[in-house]
Amino acid sequence: MNRIATLTRKTSESQIELSLNLDGHGRSEISTTVPFFDHLLTAFAKHSLVDLAVRATGDTHIDVHHTVEDTAIVLGLAIKQALGDKAGIGRYGDATVPLDDALARAVVDVSGRPYLVHSGEPAGFEYHLIGGHFTGSMIRHVFEAIAFNAGLTLHVELLTGRDPHHIAEAEFKAFARAFRKAVEPDARVEGIPSTKGAL
Repeated sequence: MNRIATLTRKTSESQIELSLNLDGHGRSEISTTVPFFDHLLTAFAKHSLVDLAVRATGDTHIDVHHTVEDTAIVLGLAIKQALGDKAGIGRYGDATVPLDDALARAVVDVSGRPYLVHSGEPAGFEYHLIGGHFTGSMIRHVFEAIAFNAGLTLHVELLTGRDPHHIAEAEFKAFARAFRKAVEPDARVEGIPSTKGAL
Protein backbone atom coordinates (compact mmCIF):
# COMPACT_ATOMS: atom_id res chain seq x y z
CA MET A 1 0.00 0.00 0.00
CA ASN A 2 1.41 3.36 -1.02
CA ARG A 3 0.93 5.94 1.72
CA ILE A 4 1.55 8.91 -0.51
CA ALA A 5 -0.33 12.16 -1.07
CA THR A 6 0.14 15.08 -3.45
CA LEU A 7 -1.92 18.22 -2.94
CA THR A 8 -2.20 21.73 -4.32
CA ARG A 9 -3.96 24.68 -2.68
CA LYS A 10 -4.29 28.13 -4.20
CA THR A 11 -5.91 31.18 -2.60
CA SER A 12 -5.53 34.92 -3.03
CA GLU A 13 -2.94 34.79 -0.23
CA SER A 14 -0.80 31.75 -1.05
CA GLN A 15 -0.08 28.92 -3.45
CA ILE A 16 1.06 25.58 -2.04
CA GLU A 17 2.28 22.43 -3.81
CA LEU A 18 3.09 19.55 -1.46
CA SER A 19 3.89 15.86 -1.74
CA LEU A 20 4.31 13.45 1.15
CA ASN A 21 5.42 9.84 1.50
CA LEU A 22 4.84 8.44 4.98
CA ASP A 23 7.15 5.51 4.24
CA GLY A 24 10.12 7.57 3.14
CA HIS A 25 13.64 8.07 4.43
CA GLY A 26 13.55 11.63 5.73
CA ARG A 27 14.34 13.30 2.42
CA SER A 28 13.02 16.80 1.83
CA GLU A 29 12.89 19.59 -0.72
CA ILE A 30 11.43 22.59 1.06
CA SER A 31 10.93 26.09 -0.33
CA THR A 32 8.29 28.24 1.36
CA THR A 33 10.08 31.62 1.02
CA VAL A 34 10.11 31.64 4.85
CA PRO A 35 13.62 30.44 5.79
CA PHE A 36 13.01 29.48 9.42
CA PHE A 37 9.87 27.56 8.46
CA ASP A 38 11.91 25.74 5.80
CA HIS A 39 14.32 24.81 8.59
CA LEU A 40 11.51 23.44 10.78
CA LEU A 41 9.87 21.44 7.97
CA THR A 42 13.25 19.99 7.01
CA ALA A 43 13.74 18.89 10.63
CA PHE A 44 10.23 17.40 10.69
CA ALA A 45 10.92 15.33 7.57
CA LYS A 46 14.35 14.20 8.77
CA HIS A 47 13.20 13.03 12.18
CA SER A 48 9.82 11.58 11.19
CA LEU A 49 11.41 9.74 8.22
CA VAL A 50 8.75 11.01 5.83
CA ASP A 51 9.75 12.24 2.41
CA LEU A 52 8.40 15.75 2.00
CA ALA A 53 8.47 18.20 -0.90
CA VAL A 54 6.97 21.66 -0.46
CA ARG A 55 6.90 24.61 -2.80
CA ALA A 56 5.01 27.59 -1.42
CA THR A 57 4.69 31.25 -2.26
CA GLY A 58 2.47 33.90 -0.80
CA ASP A 59 1.99 37.44 0.38
CA THR A 60 5.02 37.44 2.66
CA HIS A 61 5.48 41.13 1.87
CA ILE A 62 2.52 41.57 4.23
CA ASP A 63 3.39 38.87 6.78
CA VAL A 64 4.58 35.25 6.80
CA HIS A 65 1.36 34.19 8.55
CA HIS A 66 -0.72 33.22 5.51
CA THR A 67 2.00 31.23 3.76
CA VAL A 68 3.04 29.37 6.91
CA GLU A 69 -0.48 28.56 8.08
CA ASP A 70 -1.69 27.53 4.63
CA THR A 71 1.32 25.25 4.18
CA ALA A 72 0.55 23.62 7.53
CA ILE A 73 -3.09 23.14 6.47
CA VAL A 74 -1.98 21.36 3.30
CA LEU A 75 0.50 19.22 5.24
CA GLY A 76 -2.29 18.16 7.59
CA LEU A 77 -4.59 17.29 4.68
CA ALA A 78 -1.79 15.32 3.02
CA ILE A 79 -1.17 13.34 6.21
CA LYS A 80 -4.87 12.48 6.44
CA GLN A 81 -5.00 11.41 2.80
CA ALA A 82 -1.80 9.35 2.98
CA LEU A 83 -2.97 7.51 6.12
CA GLY A 84 -6.09 6.22 4.38
CA ASP A 85 -8.18 4.07 6.73
CA LYS A 86 -5.24 3.86 9.22
CA ALA A 87 -5.32 0.07 9.29
CA GLY A 88 -2.25 -1.55 10.80
CA ILE A 89 -0.64 1.54 12.32
CA GLY A 90 0.63 1.88 15.89
CA ARG A 91 -1.68 4.88 16.36
CA TYR A 92 0.11 6.33 19.40
CA GLY A 93 3.53 7.90 19.59
CA ASP A 94 5.47 9.93 22.12
CA ALA A 95 8.91 11.50 22.26
CA THR A 96 10.98 13.78 24.44
CA VAL A 97 13.70 15.66 22.58
CA PRO A 98 16.44 18.00 23.84
CA LEU A 99 18.16 20.77 21.93
CA ASP A 100 20.78 22.33 24.17
CA ASP A 101 18.81 24.39 26.71
CA ALA A 102 15.41 23.31 25.38
CA LEU A 103 13.56 20.09 26.19
CA ALA A 104 10.24 19.33 24.51
CA ARG A 105 7.76 16.47 24.73
CA ALA A 106 5.15 15.51 22.14
CA VAL A 107 2.43 12.87 22.21
CA VAL A 108 0.43 11.94 19.09
CA ASP A 109 -2.77 9.96 18.74
CA VAL A 110 -3.94 9.32 15.18
CA SER A 111 -7.45 9.44 16.58
CA GLY A 112 -9.49 11.13 13.89
CA ARG A 113 -10.44 13.63 16.60
CA PRO A 114 -8.58 16.93 16.09
CA TYR A 115 -7.26 18.37 19.33
CA LEU A 116 -4.24 20.37 20.38
CA VAL A 117 -2.77 21.01 23.81
CA HIS A 118 0.31 23.23 23.57
CA SER A 119 1.96 24.50 26.72
CA GLY A 120 5.11 25.50 28.55
CA GLU A 121 6.59 28.21 26.34
CA PRO A 122 8.03 31.13 28.34
CA ALA A 123 6.17 34.42 28.58
CA GLY A 124 6.87 36.61 25.55
CA PHE A 125 7.92 33.71 23.30
CA GLU A 126 4.94 34.34 21.03
CA TYR A 127 6.23 37.86 20.27
CA HIS A 128 9.84 36.93 19.60
CA LEU A 129 11.06 37.21 16.01
CA ILE A 130 13.09 34.14 15.08
CA GLY A 131 15.34 34.83 12.12
CA GLY A 132 13.94 38.34 12.01
CA HIS A 133 10.62 37.37 10.44
CA PHE A 134 9.02 34.32 12.07
CA THR A 135 7.15 35.06 15.30
CA GLY A 136 7.02 32.48 18.06
CA SER A 137 3.21 32.56 17.90
CA MET A 138 3.38 30.79 14.53
CA ILE A 139 4.55 27.56 16.18
CA ARG A 140 1.14 27.01 17.77
CA HIS A 141 -0.61 28.00 14.53
CA VAL A 142 1.35 25.34 12.65
CA PHE A 143 0.65 22.57 15.15
CA GLU A 144 -3.02 23.55 15.27
CA ALA A 145 -3.37 23.54 11.47
CA ILE A 146 -1.65 20.17 11.13
CA ALA A 147 -3.61 18.54 13.96
CA PHE A 148 -7.01 19.83 12.84
CA ASN A 149 -6.55 18.96 9.18
CA ALA A 150 -4.88 15.58 9.74
CA GLY A 151 -7.30 14.51 12.49
CA LEU A 152 -4.63 14.15 15.16
CA THR A 153 -4.81 14.55 18.90
CA LEU A 154 -1.55 16.33 19.64
CA HIS A 155 0.02 17.36 22.92
CA VAL A 156 3.20 19.44 22.76
CA GLU A 157 4.82 20.60 25.98
CA LEU A 158 7.98 22.59 26.47
CA LEU A 159 9.58 21.26 29.66
CA THR A 160 12.38 23.82 29.72
CA GLY A 161 14.01 26.26 27.33
CA ARG A 162 15.52 29.71 26.97
CA ASP A 163 16.57 30.26 23.36
CA PRO A 164 13.56 30.77 21.02
CA HIS A 165 15.24 29.01 18.08
CA HIS A 166 16.02 25.99 20.24
CA ILE A 167 12.52 25.96 21.72
CA ALA A 168 10.80 25.92 18.31
CA GLU A 169 13.15 23.34 16.85
CA ALA A 170 12.94 21.02 19.87
CA GLU A 171 9.14 21.13 19.69
CA PHE A 172 9.17 20.26 15.99
CA LYS A 173 11.66 17.44 16.46
CA ALA A 174 9.64 16.01 19.34
CA PHE A 175 6.51 16.15 17.19
CA ALA A 176 8.39 14.47 14.33
CA ARG A 177 9.61 11.58 16.48
CA ALA A 178 6.21 11.05 18.09
CA PHE A 179 4.50 11.23 14.68
CA ARG A 180 6.93 8.66 13.28
CA LYS A 181 5.97 6.15 15.99
CA ALA A 182 2.25 6.82 15.62
CA VAL A 183 2.03 6.28 11.86
CA GLU A 184 4.47 3.38 11.58
CA PRO A 185 2.93 0.06 10.60
CA ASP A 186 2.81 -2.48 13.43
CA ALA A 187 2.80 -6.10 12.27
CA ARG A 188 0.81 -7.16 15.33
CA VAL A 189 -2.06 -4.74 14.67
CA GLU A 190 -4.95 -6.35 12.81
CA GLY A 191 -7.15 -3.83 11.01
CA ILE A 192 -8.03 -0.50 12.62
CA PRO A 193 -6.39 0.07 16.04
CA SER A 194 -9.62 1.12 17.78
CA THR A 195 -12.36 -0.71 19.66
CA LYS A 196 -14.82 1.33 17.56
CA GLY A 197 -13.47 -0.19 14.35
CA ALA A 198 -12.83 3.23 12.83
CA LEU A 199 -10.52 6.20 13.35
